[in-house]
Amino acid sequence: MMTRSSSSRLHSFFKLKCNLITNSVTTPLSSSRLGLDFSPHSTSLPSLLHPTSFSNNGDLPLLSRYQTVTSLDHAFNLFDEMILRTPLPSVVKFTQLLNAVAKMKHFSSCLHLFKQMCVIGVPVSEYSVNIAIRCCCQMSRTNDGFALLGCCFRRAVVPDVCTFNTLLDGLIREDRIVQAERLFKKLIKHKLCEPDVVMYSTMIKGLCKFGNNDIAIGLLRLMDERGCKPDIYAYNTIIDSLCKDKLIEDAFKLFNEMVFAKGIQPNVITYTSLIYGLCNLCRWDEASKLLKNMEDLRISPNFQTFSILVDAFCKEGSVDEAEAVIDIMVERGEVPNIVTYNSLINGYCLQGEMSKAKTLLDSLMSRGLIPDVITYNSLLNGYCKSLKIEEAIHMFHDVIRKGKRGKLDIVRALFHELHVKGLQPDVRTYTAMIRGFCRVGLLREAKNLFLKMGERGCPPDNVSYCVLLHGYLKNQHFDDVEILLQQMDRRSYSLDASTLSLIKDRITAGSLDRGLLKLIGMLVPKELMDSFTGREKKLNGECGL
Repeated sequence: MMTRSSSSRLHSFFKLKCNLITNSVTTPLSSSRLGLDFSPHSTSLPSLLHPTSFSNNGDLPLLSRYQTVTSLDHAFNLFDEMILRTPLPSVVKFTQLLNAVAKMKHFSSCLHLFKQMCVIGVPVSEYSVNIAIRCCCQMSRTNDGFALLGCCFRRAVVPDVCTFNTLLDGLIREDRIVQAERLFKKLIKHKLCEPDVVMYSTMIKGLCKFGNNDIAIGLLRLMDERGCKPDIYAYNTIIDSLCKDKLIEDAFKLFNEMVFAKGIQPNVITYTSLIYGLCNLCRWDEASKLLKNMEDLRISPNFQTFSILVDAFCKEGSVDEAEAVIDIMVERGEVPNIVTYNSLINGYCLQGEMSKAKTLLDSLMSRGLIPDVITYNSLLNGYCKSLKIEEAIHMFHDVIRKGKRGKLDIVRALFHELHVKGLQPDVRTYTAMIRGFCRVGLLREAKNLFLKMGERGCPPDNVSYCVLLHGYLKNQHFDDVEILLQQMDRRSYSLDASTLSLIKDRITAGSLDRGLLKLIGMLVPKELMDSFTGREKKLNGECGL
């Protein structure tokens, strides 16, 4: 357990150091790091649209209204105008347009434009192919990227290190680390290209993703041997992986090598990884020293650092300290999100302070933060731990009642947790789930759950049947309606007024056979059926039937 003195030391550090300078954060590999950034601006194309930019190729100036590419429609309009020009603009101009569309993350549209370029005879360059391959990889279609690579060879376009960087990154995105290793080794063995720092870092990222820390460190050594100086990104990736695997001593060994042997200064990401590793092992004094080192280097904790500390404090039962860290986050302009607050809610639940947890949840929702499955799972755990079973079931029903399609994953997870915790859902809970599925049109899931009720010793009641029947009718699913009506008859169940009204509407519309009227008459009180058939006769008379 965290001692009061250790946690207070961390708290005091934050309280006294509200003026730390925010440090820049190293981001993961992006398109620009992969060497596919052809313009200094993400969507601005000044060189493409300059009045004299086409003069060397006989290109007439484009209309002045095309100053920047501001949307996908704008890009398509510009492309249409470009292909009508005689002669065509140069491949450089088309490539700049492709890059702008890719930067807007319209990857499939960018590929469409690339194909159109090929159709109209615009020459393919290594730059345009690189953009197209990047789009394939971003959409997890790396195999298509390799097909484009084959196109390169057929068109005598020589792929460069950026091309292979992109393909390696695509394989790693798709968790195909074996294929990535194979490609990397082939590039070196056959001298297809000399790996650069980005390629090594990409491979290190992939190896660490699968916990292959030793191989990643070996690759770091290979970089040095081949004269490619490792950068902070490569070191940070391995340090972070070691910390997550609780190999904190190895992480510090690599940290010292980076700082003292290589002269690479650590950044906020380096310190955040190490603090996470130390907190995970409850080594609070060392975490406090690292925070002090950050202050000495004028490196301010970032959002991730704060969130790690909040989570660590809550798991150790120091909820007050976690609250203090969140206050400091807000003071420094770091806005906590639902992930940060989930840690605090879980901290309250672990301490049995369910009223505080529920109050915080209500406050977050009133401010527009949307709870996720982790939020509700913490509350469910807390209610069960506090033996407040009715509150747990009530919360579950409340999630279903307020839920839409986007919350069904939460509902499913919570429903599963009820079984895991030995809480047998009653017929009302099952029916609420069925109603939720029907509300968003998931009739197959509704039917499967309906059938499982009997298997689990909780047979559906009259309301369950009406809810499923109502869902079928509402969603125009008529195949099982007669079967349900027959089952209701055998169980001496009855139809409610709203379901009867829906059946009437479907029969009137011709969606259901009028032959069902006799069966329906056995499932409703006589006065309700008389009212129903009376309206039918009146309607038939008005229609001349």
